[in-house]
Amino acid sequence: MAHFYLSAAHKSSGKTTLGIGLCAALSTDGTVVQPFKKGPDYIDPLWLAQAAGRNCYNLDFYTMQRVEIDDLFATKMQGADIGLIEGNKGLYDGLALDGSNSNAALAAQLDSPIVLVLDTQGMTRGIAPLILGYQAFDPAIRIVGVILNKVGGSRHEAKLRAVIEHYTDVKVLGAVHRNPEMSIDERHLGLVPSNELGGSRMQIDRMGVLVRDQVDLSALRVLAEDASPPSGLLMGATSILPGDRVRLAYACDSAFGFYYAGDLEALRAAGADLVPFSPLGDPEMPACDGLFLGGGFPETHMDQLENNASMRRSIANFIERDGPVYAECGGLMYLCNSLTWNEKTRKMCGVLEADVVMHAKPQGRGYVRLQQTAAHPWPSDQAAATVSAHEFHYSALVDMPDALTFAYDVERGFGLDGQRDGLVYRNLLASYAHLRDTRSHPWARRFVDFVRARRGRVAQNG
Repeated sequence: MAHFYLSAAHKSSGKTTLGIGLCAALSTDGTVVQPFKKGPDYIDPLWLAQAAGRNCYNLDFYTMQRVEIDDLFATKMQGADIGLIEGNKGLYDGLALDGSNSNAALAAQLDSPIVLVLDTQGMTRGIAPLILGYQAFDPAIRIVGVILNKVGGSRHEAKLRAVIEHYTDVKVLGAVHRNPEMSIDERHLGLVPSNELGGSRMQIDRMGVLVRDQVDLSALRVLAEDASPPSGLLMGATSILPGDRVRLAYACDSAFGFYYAGDLEALRAAGADLVPFSPLGDPEMPACDGLFLGGGFPETHMDQLENNASMRRSIANFIERDGPVYAECGGLMYLCNSLTWNEKTRKMCGVLEADVVMHAKPQGRGYVRLQQTAAHPWPSDQAAATVSAHEFHYSALVDMPDALTFAYDVERGFGLDGQRDGLVYRNLLASYAHLRDTRSHPWARRFVDFVRARRGRVAQNG
């Protein structure tokens, strides 16, 4: 199965926008493109999935076992003509000094030919030692081509091509000139998510045209064919009897959209029928057995969230009736008393006795390691006692009462206060940590089991 690894010398090289454009361009002739993203990320996969027309899946050394990465890659490549793996940061960047969790390490594990995106602004002859150094640094990887990005014009492109041809053996697959249409607006967490932009499809299509006109897609396909077939085992879904299924409502609109495709699939496999709803536009929650409030940007929609008082009451009533609820980051913020941003304060659901304040700098960012406490409400699972997850939030909770119950002790990261995360109230678990359903932490099954065990009690209390 053809695939390639799209990486860069450093972050902000335009790799993600090129990845989006490549997915769109490769898909125009009926080619089935399967996108992947290295590391923890919700926003880039939203764009890549929309461009490719297939869910994007994250491959992450921190939360996944290496064999699990192989198996997921092999499984999701089924039915695809070509796979695109978009890296994070630079090719050799990662947590470990030895590079064992870098993009290069993942490319080597999957035996993926690497296409290097190079930000050429201010560069001519200096691009040659950069390419030569990246080729020589790790003999376990194969940099088979480069895409020159943010090129200043035809003269700049000609100079770059001449230098690369003279000094290196790498193939120039394309030169994408500077163009405002090849950019996506950014804010504090990165790119604006595609689920917030009504014109995202039009923008993706335009990016696809620009990439198709400036990148040699035929040469790229040939290089991608040189990849080794996926070595992992195909994973099958667990069958659930119809009578064991539960209705799980989950917030899904431009304010709440941070869900891993694999996690939603794991929830379905565990027996959940997923029912999307909008806290922004719907008058109340749908009839359900449990509720999942994922992450997102409640701060940019806080006027609408406050104005939809009937929805806030509906969610609060469900929780007070002991409805089982899981909330992550943006969902946690929505359940607090108020949210303050840009000197404005708006009412939220008022379930959790705390207020949320947005800050100019991240309050928690990166990978976290949590130790589950005895107060965790979901069925006990020894394998899940230590949780590897991630967080990225500019907000912090203030005015929290002393008598609170926490599901996690924080061993790495910040969480709610540098020591604890996971507020427990009735049958609610709300945390800043973003969980990932993996073999070492199958949280989806645990949560669905928790919802199933309380299904009748919620109906009686209602």
